[in-house]
Amino acid sequence: MIDSHCHLDFPQFDEDRDDVLSRAIDAGVTAVVNPGTDLESSRRAVALAERYDNVYAAVGVHPHDASTLDEQTLSELRQLAIHTKVVAIGEIGLDYYRDLSPRAEQRTAFEAQLTLAADLDLPVIIHQRESGADVMDALRGWAGEGHPGCVLHAFSGDRAMADEAILLGFYIGVGGPLTFKNARRLPEIIPDVALSSVVVETDAPYLAPHPYRGKRNEPAHMVLVAERLAQLRGLSLDELAKQVTESTLRLFRLPSAS
Repeated sequence: MIDSHCHLDFPQFDEDRDDVLSRAIDAGVTAVVNPGTDLESSRRAVALAERYDNVYAAVGVHPHDASTLDEQTLSELRQLAIHTKVVAIGEIGLDYYRDLSPRAEQRTAFEAQLTLAADLDLPVIIHQRESGADVMDALRGWAGEGHPGCVLHAFSGDRAMADEAILLGFYIGVGGPLTFKNARRLPEIIPDVALSSVVVETDAPYLAPHPYRGKRNEPAHMVLVAERLAQLRGLSLDELAKQVTESTLRLFRLPSAS
Protein backbone atom coordinates (compact mmCIF):
# COMPACT_ATOMS: atom_id res chain seq x y z
CA MET A 1 0.00 0.00 0.00
CA ILE A 2 0.91 3.67 -0.29
CA ASP A 3 0.51 6.22 2.49
CA SER A 4 -0.99 9.06 0.47
CA HIS A 5 -0.35 11.73 3.12
CA CYS A 6 2.45 11.64 5.70
CA HIS A 7 4.63 14.47 7.09
CA LEU A 8 7.91 12.59 7.40
CA ASP A 9 9.82 15.87 7.28
CA PHE A 10 8.38 16.98 10.64
CA PRO A 11 10.72 17.04 13.67
CA GLN A 12 8.77 14.24 15.37
CA PHE A 13 10.64 11.87 13.03
CA ASP A 14 14.12 13.37 13.31
CA GLU A 15 15.35 10.71 15.74
CA ASP A 16 14.16 7.58 13.93
CA ARG A 17 13.10 8.39 10.38
CA ASP A 18 14.97 5.42 8.87
CA ASP A 19 13.39 3.05 11.39
CA VAL A 20 9.94 4.51 10.69
CA LEU A 21 10.32 3.79 6.99
CA SER A 22 11.66 0.30 7.70
CA ARG A 23 8.63 -0.49 9.89
CA ALA A 24 6.36 0.83 7.14
CA ILE A 25 7.90 -1.50 4.56
CA ASP A 26 7.64 -4.44 6.97
CA ALA A 27 3.93 -3.63 7.38
CA GLY A 28 3.37 -3.54 3.62
CA VAL A 29 3.36 0.26 3.23
CA THR A 30 5.99 0.52 0.53
CA ALA A 31 5.76 4.22 -0.43
CA VAL A 32 4.64 7.54 1.04
CA VAL A 33 3.64 10.94 -0.29
CA ASN A 34 5.02 13.76 1.86
CA PRO A 35 3.16 17.09 1.44
CA GLY A 36 4.69 20.42 2.36
CA THR A 37 2.94 22.90 4.64
CA ASP A 38 5.03 25.99 3.91
CA LEU A 39 8.05 26.83 1.77
CA GLU A 40 10.62 25.38 4.19
CA SER A 41 8.61 22.20 4.72
CA SER A 42 8.23 21.86 0.95
CA ARG A 43 11.99 22.09 0.56
CA ARG A 44 12.42 19.38 3.20
CA ALA A 45 9.84 17.19 1.46
CA VAL A 46 11.78 17.39 -1.81
CA ALA A 47 15.04 16.66 0.00
CA LEU A 48 13.52 13.54 1.58
CA ALA A 49 12.22 12.42 -1.81
CA GLU A 50 15.74 12.74 -3.14
CA ARG A 51 17.14 10.74 -0.21
CA TYR A 52 14.61 7.88 -0.20
CA ASP A 53 13.48 6.00 -3.30
CA ASN A 54 10.05 5.26 -1.82
CA VAL A 55 9.23 8.84 -0.75
CA TYR A 56 7.46 11.29 -3.05
CA ALA A 57 6.87 14.97 -2.34
CA ALA A 58 4.13 17.54 -2.70
CA VAL A 59 4.82 21.25 -2.31
CA GLY A 60 2.51 23.96 -1.08
CA VAL A 61 1.49 26.38 1.65
CA HIS A 62 -1.08 25.21 4.22
CA PRO A 63 -3.93 27.63 5.06
CA HIS A 64 -2.40 28.16 8.52
CA ASP A 65 0.56 29.81 6.75
CA ALA A 66 -1.37 31.47 3.94
CA SER A 67 -0.12 34.89 5.04
CA THR A 68 3.41 33.85 4.01
CA LEU A 69 2.49 33.19 0.37
CA ASP A 70 3.85 36.11 -1.63
CA GLU A 71 5.06 36.24 -5.23
CA GLN A 72 8.58 35.13 -4.28
CA THR A 73 7.28 32.13 -2.33
CA LEU A 74 4.96 31.17 -5.18
CA SER A 75 7.87 31.41 -7.62
CA GLU A 76 10.01 29.14 -5.43
CA LEU A 77 7.17 26.63 -5.11
CA ARG A 78 6.91 26.58 -8.90
CA GLN A 79 10.61 25.76 -9.16
CA LEU A 80 10.35 23.01 -6.54
CA ALA A 81 7.30 21.55 -8.26
CA ILE A 82 9.15 20.74 -11.46
CA HIS A 83 11.29 18.19 -9.59
CA THR A 84 10.70 14.71 -10.98
CA LYS A 85 9.60 13.36 -7.58
CA VAL A 86 7.08 16.10 -6.85
CA VAL A 87 3.68 14.56 -7.55
CA ALA A 88 1.22 17.21 -6.31
CA ILE A 89 0.60 20.71 -5.02
CA GLY A 90 -0.31 20.55 -1.38
CA GLU A 91 -1.23 20.68 1.34
CA ILE A 92 -3.43 23.64 0.40
CA GLY A 93 -6.97 24.71 1.23
CA LEU A 94 -8.96 26.59 3.87
CA ASP A 95 -9.14 26.23 7.66
CA TYR A 96 -11.84 28.25 9.40
CA TYR A 97 -11.46 26.30 12.65
CA ARG A 98 -8.13 27.72 13.77
CA ASP A 99 -8.12 30.82 11.55
CA LEU A 100 -4.35 31.18 11.90
CA SER A 101 -4.34 33.31 8.75
CA PRO A 102 -7.12 35.78 7.85
CA ARG A 103 -9.78 34.09 5.75
CA ALA A 104 -9.37 36.49 2.85
CA GLU A 105 -5.65 35.67 2.71
CA GLN A 106 -6.42 31.96 2.94
CA ARG A 107 -8.72 32.20 -0.07
CA THR A 108 -6.18 34.22 -2.07
CA ALA A 109 -3.40 31.71 -1.33
CA PHE A 110 -5.70 28.78 -2.12
CA GLU A 111 -6.72 30.18 -5.49
CA ALA A 112 -3.12 31.06 -6.41
CA GLN A 113 -1.97 27.51 -5.70
CA LEU A 114 -4.90 25.98 -7.58
CA THR A 115 -3.78 28.05 -10.56
CA LEU A 116 -0.21 26.84 -10.08
CA ALA A 117 -1.39 23.21 -10.06
CA ALA A 118 -3.38 23.72 -13.24
CA ASP A 119 -0.41 25.42 -14.92
CA LEU A 120 1.89 22.52 -14.03
CA ASP A 121 -0.71 19.78 -14.59
CA LEU A 122 -0.30 18.49 -11.03
CA PRO A 123 -3.05 17.18 -8.73
CA VAL A 124 -3.87 19.01 -5.51
CA ILE A 125 -4.01 17.81 -1.88
CA ILE A 126 -6.78 19.71 -0.10
CA HIS A 127 -7.06 20.58 3.58
CA GLN A 128 -10.46 21.76 4.73
CA ARG A 129 -11.75 22.31 8.22
CA GLU A 130 -15.11 23.99 8.85
CA SER A 131 -14.71 25.53 5.39
CA GLY A 132 -16.36 22.96 3.15
CA ALA A 133 -18.67 25.36 1.31
CA ASP A 134 -15.88 27.76 0.32
CA VAL A 135 -13.49 24.90 -0.54
CA MET A 136 -16.01 23.26 -2.83
CA ASP A 137 -16.92 26.59 -4.40
CA ALA A 138 -13.25 27.18 -5.32
CA LEU A 139 -12.76 23.62 -6.53
CA ARG A 140 -15.95 23.70 -8.59
CA GLY A 141 -14.61 26.57 -10.64
CA TRP A 142 -11.13 25.05 -10.85
CA ALA A 143 -12.49 21.74 -12.09
CA GLY A 144 -14.87 23.33 -14.58
CA GLU A 145 -12.78 22.65 -17.66
CA GLY A 146 -11.10 19.47 -16.49
CA HIS A 147 -8.46 19.14 -13.79
CA PRO A 148 -5.25 17.19 -13.08
CA GLY A 149 -6.61 15.48 -9.96
CA CYS A 150 -7.68 16.33 -6.42
CA VAL A 151 -7.86 14.56 -3.06
CA LEU A 152 -9.86 15.83 -0.11
CA HIS A 153 -7.34 14.88 2.56
CA ALA A 154 -8.61 13.59 5.94
CA PHE A 155 -12.18 13.86 4.67
CA SER A 156 -14.51 15.26 7.30
CA GLY A 157 -17.38 16.50 5.16
CA ASP A 158 -20.94 15.25 4.88
CA ARG A 159 -22.49 12.87 2.36
CA ALA A 160 -23.49 15.70 -0.01
CA MET A 161 -19.90 16.93 -0.12
CA ALA A 162 -18.60 13.43 -0.77
CA ASP A 163 -21.14 12.87 -3.54
CA GLU A 164 -20.23 16.13 -5.27
CA ALA A 165 -16.51 15.44 -4.92
CA ILE A 166 -16.93 12.08 -6.64
CA LEU A 167 -19.01 13.61 -9.42
CA LEU A 168 -16.20 16.11 -10.00
CA GLY A 169 -13.69 13.26 -10.27
CA PHE A 170 -12.00 13.93 -6.92
CA TYR A 171 -10.65 11.40 -4.42
CA ILE A 172 -11.55 10.97 -0.76
CA GLY A 173 -8.65 10.62 1.70
CA VAL A 174 -9.37 8.31 4.64
CA GLY A 175 -7.20 8.01 7.73
CA GLY A 176 -7.14 7.30 11.45
CA PRO A 177 -10.50 8.89 12.34
CA LEU A 178 -12.24 6.03 10.52
CA THR A 179 -11.09 3.74 13.37
CA PHE A 180 -12.09 5.99 16.28
CA LYS A 181 -14.67 4.45 18.60
CA ASN A 182 -16.75 7.63 18.51
CA ALA A 183 -16.62 7.91 14.70
CA ARG A 184 -20.12 8.19 13.27
CA ARG A 185 -20.44 10.07 9.98
CA LEU A 186 -17.35 8.78 8.15
CA PRO A 187 -18.09 5.06 8.71
CA GLU A 188 -21.60 5.70 7.37
CA ILE A 189 -20.42 7.56 4.26
CA ILE A 190 -17.32 5.66 3.18
CA PRO A 191 -18.96 2.28 2.42
CA ASP A 192 -20.95 4.01 -0.33
CA VAL A 193 -17.93 5.61 -2.02
CA ALA A 194 -16.42 3.63 -4.91
CA LEU A 195 -12.95 2.39 -3.95
CA SER A 196 -11.70 3.77 -7.26
CA SER A 197 -12.19 7.19 -5.59
CA VAL A 198 -10.64 6.36 -2.19
CA VAL A 199 -7.04 6.70 -1.01
CA VAL A 200 -5.74 5.80 2.44
CA GLU A 201 -3.45 7.98 4.52
CA THR A 202 -2.01 8.48 7.99
CA ASP A 203 -1.40 12.25 8.23
CA ALA A 204 1.45 11.14 10.49
CA PRO A 205 2.57 12.26 12.98
CA TYR A 206 -1.09 13.20 13.60
CA LEU A 207 -4.40 11.30 13.74
CA ALA A 208 -3.06 7.94 14.88
CA PRO A 209 -5.68 5.20 14.52
CA HIS A 210 -7.13 3.20 17.39
CA PRO A 211 -5.51 1.82 19.55
CA TYR A 212 -2.70 4.38 19.14
CA ARG A 213 -4.95 7.45 19.28
CA GLY A 214 -3.17 10.32 21.02
CA LYS A 215 0.28 8.92 20.26
CA ARG A 216 2.65 9.70 17.41
CA ASN A 217 1.32 8.26 14.17
CA GLU A 218 3.54 6.65 11.53
CA PRO A 219 3.04 5.04 8.10
CA ALA A 220 3.03 1.45 9.44
CA HIS A 221 -0.20 2.26 11.30
CA MET A 222 -1.98 2.77 7.97
CA VAL A 223 -2.67 -0.97 7.95
CA LEU A 224 -5.12 -0.44 10.83
CA VAL A 225 -7.05 2.08 8.73
CA ALA A 226 -7.06 -0.31 5.77
CA GLU A 227 -8.29 -3.16 7.97
CA ARG A 228 -11.21 -1.05 9.22
CA LEU A 229 -12.03 0.07 5.69
CA ALA A 230 -11.91 -3.54 4.45
CA GLN A 231 -14.25 -4.55 7.29
CA LEU A 232 -16.75 -1.84 6.37
CA ARG A 233 -16.61 -2.89 2.72
CA GLY A 234 -16.82 -6.63 3.35
CA LEU A 235 -13.49 -7.24 1.60
CA SER A 236 -10.29 -9.01 2.46
CA LEU A 237 -7.38 -6.77 3.37
CA ASP A 238 -5.52 -7.92 0.25
CA GLU A 239 -8.36 -6.96 -2.08
CA LEU A 240 -8.87 -3.63 -0.33
CA ALA A 241 -5.14 -2.88 -0.51
CA LYS A 242 -5.04 -3.70 -4.22
CA GLN A 243 -7.91 -1.34 -5.03
CA VAL A 244 -6.82 1.65 -2.96
CA THR A 245 -3.24 1.28 -4.18
CA GLU A 246 -4.48 1.46 -7.75
CA SER A 247 -6.40 4.63 -6.86
CA THR A 248 -3.29 6.20 -5.33
CA LEU A 249 -1.08 5.28 -8.28
CA ARG A 250 -3.65 6.83 -10.61
CA LEU A 251 -4.13 10.03 -8.61
CA PHE A 252 -0.43 10.83 -8.26
CA ARG A 253 0.69 9.11 -11.50
CA LEU A 254 3.20 7.04 -9.57
CA PRO A 255 5.16 4.21 -11.17
CA SER A 256 3.65 0.85 -10.30
CA ALA A 257 5.90 -1.25 -8.05
CA SER A 258 7.13 -4.47 -9.59
